[in-house]
Amino acid sequence: MRGRGDAHSSRALPVSWRPATWHPRLDMGRLSRSRSSTSHRNLPHLLLFFLFVGPFNCLASYSRATELLYSLNEGLPAGVLIGSLAEDLRLVPGAGRQDPQSQPLEHSGAERNPPLSFSLASQGLSGQYVTLDNRSGELHTSAQEIDREALCLEGGGGAAWGGSISISSSPSTDSCLLLLDVLVLPQEYFRFVKVKIAIRDINDNAPQFPVSEISVWVPENAPVNTRLAIEHPAMDRDTGTNGVQTYRLLDYHRMFTLDVEENENGERTPYLIVMGLLDRETQDQYVSIIIAEDGGSPPLLGSATLTIGISDINDNCPLFTDSQINVTVYGNATVGTPIAAVQAVDRDLGNNAQITYSYSQKVPQASKDLFHLDENTGVIKLVSKIGGSVLQTHKLTILANGPGCIPAVITALVTIIKVIFRPPEIVPRYIANEIDGIVYLKELEPVNTPIAFFTIRDPEGKYKVNCYLDGEGPFRLSPYKPYSNEYLLETTKPMDYELQQFYEIAVVAWNSEGFHVKKMIKVQLLDDNDNAPIFLQPLVELTIEENNSPNAFLTKLDATDADSGESGQVSYFLGPDAPSYFSLDSVTGVLTVSAQLDREEKEKYKYTVRAVDSGKPPKESVATVAITVLDKNDNSPRFINKDFSFFVPENFPGYGEIGVISVTDADAGQNGWVALSVVNQSDIFVIDTGRGMLRAKVSLDREQQSSYTLWVEAVDGGEPPLSSTTKITILLLDINDNPPLVLFPQSNMSYLLVLPSTLPGSPVTEVYAVDKDTGMNAVIAYSIIGRRGPRPESFRIDPKTGNITLEEALLQTDYGLHRLLVKVSDHGYPEPLHSTVMVNLFVNDTVSNESYIESLLRKEPEINIEEKEPQISIEPTHRKVEPVSCMPTLVTLSVINLGSITLVTGMGIYICLRGKRHHREDENLEIQIPLKGKIDLHMRERKPMDISNI
Repeated sequence: MRGRGDAHSSRALPVSWRPATWHPRLDMGRLSRSRSSTSHRNLPHLLLFFLFVGPFNCLASYSRATELLYSLNEGLPAGVLIGSLAEDLRLVPGAGRQDPQSQPLEHSGAERNPPLSFSLASQGLSGQYVTLDNRSGELHTSAQEIDREALCLEGGGGAAWGGSISISSSPSTDSCLLLLDVLVLPQEYFRFVKVKIAIRDINDNAPQFPVSEISVWVPENAPVNTRLAIEHPAMDRDTGTNGVQTYRLLDYHRMFTLDVEENENGERTPYLIVMGLLDRETQDQYVSIIIAEDGGSPPLLGSATLTIGISDINDNCPLFTDSQINVTVYGNATVGTPIAAVQAVDRDLGNNAQITYSYSQKVPQASKDLFHLDENTGVIKLVSKIGGSVLQTHKLTILANGPGCIPAVITALVTIIKVIFRPPEIVPRYIANEIDGIVYLKELEPVNTPIAFFTIRDPEGKYKVNCYLDGEGPFRLSPYKPYSNEYLLETTKPMDYELQQFYEIAVVAWNSEGFHVKKMIKVQLLDDNDNAPIFLQPLVELTIEENNSPNAFLTKLDATDADSGESGQVSYFLGPDAPSYFSLDSVTGVLTVSAQLDREEKEKYKYTVRAVDSGKPPKESVATVAITVLDKNDNSPRFINKDFSFFVPENFPGYGEIGVISVTDADAGQNGWVALSVVNQSDIFVIDTGRGMLRAKVSLDREQQSSYTLWVEAVDGGEPPLSSTTKITILLLDINDNPPLVLFPQSNMSYLLVLPSTLPGSPVTEVYAVDKDTGMNAVIAYSIIGRRGPRPESFRIDPKTGNITLEEALLQTDYGLHRLLVKVSDHGYPEPLHSTVMVNLFVNDTVSNESYIESLLRKEPEINIEEKEPQISIEPTHRKVEPVSCMPTLVTLSVINLGSITLVTGMGIYICLRGKRHHREDENLEIQIPLKGKIDLHMRERKPMDISNI
């Protein structure tokens, strides 16, 4: 496209006609078909659009629909030219072949009258990605960078033409389109243009694996050239050649390689190929880095850790390290004694390495009955007593069996050595209570409590016999002198039943030949009530929501007693400080509350509970229960007043503080958080939630509205929220912000014809003004502050009514234009405001030359301003009170006060009546001009009327 800022943009062609040479970037078949299919699909949208554009013929409008296609790279900066609609639609002279359906155009869009206008059908998302010049029709990229992957690959799906801009991604191709509807106006050049902008992909995304670590398992017997798909291929948000093209491994370990397969959808999947023989027992894992590379220039890479695990197969059998072991057993060996153990090794894992042991069928049954072989551990034990007739040598053939394997064989050669002797004797004599070989002791028995005597002796009397105590416990075995073969068993420490209830010890005797004899002694402790119950928690902290149901469950107290029997049975009781509406089950320890709790009445409870055992005497312990009542939203916000009234001077600045609306909520936390809002008049007033400060958004004008009635709603933060409302009355106080408004005469160019025959004292006209303020701010006074004419002092004005009367008879020399500058002033505080008006009186018998009078009126009058201010109020006379006596002073003050009150009352009545009169005049939008005397007075702008006495 000529003159384009984007070197990657392609020429756009309209679909409604086809030139001889078709642009290679346009799909001719698709474009020719899109006209019919798109038109039928979008015909309802076009009809709806034409209702707003004007009374176009539907078929004619359809025939002038055009489609343009542009293409550009993603990620371009702002201001890159995409295309010119005026040129590509052949609306500019010299732009190529003109659209046969368009009218011949003499000038460019900017020069036509009316000029061409280009606009989007609706405003949608167009401002994000493109900008359209309304006059030239040029499309440019906007400041929002176009990301093809964000628009199409993630957005997905097609889009209709209904909006001004939409996104379309064709699932069968890599195309990504921005779709726009553009209107070309005015009506005589009307076009409905569909613009497609194809977004071309650039290599701005590197391949990325979905996981950082990929695991692949290969059986160790996998043959060479075995192919295994890697289940987590890399993803690349780019498309085409910019997508993932190939994979490779950083280290192939001389055992693997990679291959890439591409399916019919263009998706590439890496395959791991086994290139050598694997052996799990030699190496069970290979770790490498898999790298994915795209086809961009330069290419971008992505990587992940590839762990190749070698899974085990049953390719190893159990093996013994030796073929034979020799074992020696004495004839006096104890039954159950292990005499030997065999162990085989299988290098496989799991079930493949399970080994079981068994005797060969060659082993005689007599040997099997004497020696037991554990099939899992391979341990051989003596299971019966060795008699005199037992063989001296036993050959035990043992098999190690593995799944699917030939058993491994080992031989255990057992030699029995016979022993002839008489072992030492141990004779016990119990002091403590003994029943069936068990000695019973109380746990509170003192230290050195004797348990039993033991006599140790050699039956043959030729061997020296020694003994010792075997086993753990607070016991001691010591010789009992002066006897040489007597021993005393006694306690050495206090015993505690709660720490250990049972002991098992043995008295062992042996002679000089090394023969041993053992006598087992079992000691059972008896429990005493030496422990008080113990609460698991000395401080039990509980919470419960207020307004609970009656007999609500609070908790189950749990106390333990280390003692046993009755001494360990615990009962529960409330302390004396517990309120009566709390209950505690003495057996189960369940704590309940029978009454409804109110957090606003009492938030925290704290009292004691007791745990007592059943021992004699009983023992007890105490715990503290602390209950916090949680708040529920059961209280509405409450305003401190039923309603609020505020007096505010008018013209109060916007967002100034009018007053504080105070509200409280008895609830706590979020339930007590209160938000204030203005229900009505919210466009004028606003309220701060935090402070409750009421403010006006704008300055208030009393003359527009003198009072406001608001309703303020308070809503708490509970769920569901509770609310309340209050009435707010705002009364605006008047300030003197309006000068008097002169209603008559209507302009400084008006004039009135005064006949020379008018008698002195006759009313000539009046100045009538109103003031929108109230009170003294609306009391108006009239005065003449400037005069010009033959004898303008002949006229005077009433300061109260504004009536202008003739004071002296008019002379022959008084003929001509008299101009009176009248000042209309109010009595406002602190600064009175005023207006001025020019009253023009033309003294003559008739008006013979109006243009002459008008020329006089146009001239700027040279009038000296008189500074005399009008006085219409009666000022009270201030008299000096001579201090002659108290009584005259009191009388004088009383008279003055009475006069002041009378004067103020009269002025108030006058102001009210005057205000009502002004109010009625404003409502009826009429101006009543009162005149005193029987004078027919007519005054109009530049139209003189005669004034004469009747």
